[in-house]
Amino acid sequence: MTERAYIGMGSNLADPAAQLRNALEAMTRLPGTRLAGVSSFYVSDSLLPGQPRYTNAVAALDTDLAPLQLLDALQAIELDQGRERLERWGPRTLDLDILLFGEQLIDVPRLQVPHYHMQARAFVLYPLAELDADLQLPDGRRLDQMLAACPFEGLERLPALQ
Repeated sequence: MTERAYIGMGSNLADPAAQLRNALEAMTRLPGTRLAGVSSFYVSDSLLPGQPRYTNAVAALDTDLAPLQLLDALQAIELDQGRERLERWGPRTLDLDILLFGEQLIDVPRLQVPHYHMQARAFVLYPLAELDADLQLPDGRRLDQMLAACPFEGLERLPALQ
């Protein structure tokens, strides 16, 4: 069964906008998966001081993959693009997070959906709203209410054609 998955994308190393473009291209090659949309790219400050700024976006995928299969595929893309997991929330060439997966609520050791803390991250919510402003999460929260509680601060929307 095909599900709509929303993927949070971020990079702050090695030409971040190119990293996101390469990841989008890699996602189009995933089996049983179609890229249904992508938000604008945004620049945001790192959650930790002293790191380069991040470039972020959200992609919408229509996929026949199961959630953990998709997670494995996304982590393989991260590795292919030089991702090293040296410290939590450390600088990275690429971070791909499953934000939402259809109407599913998932809470297993490797995956939590809806993605934890997304409600407090403007760099997730504003790109997500570009793709579906009327979105209601499987846990009942509405995207418009989350946006109202998370100001557009520290974000810079990049012009098209990064």
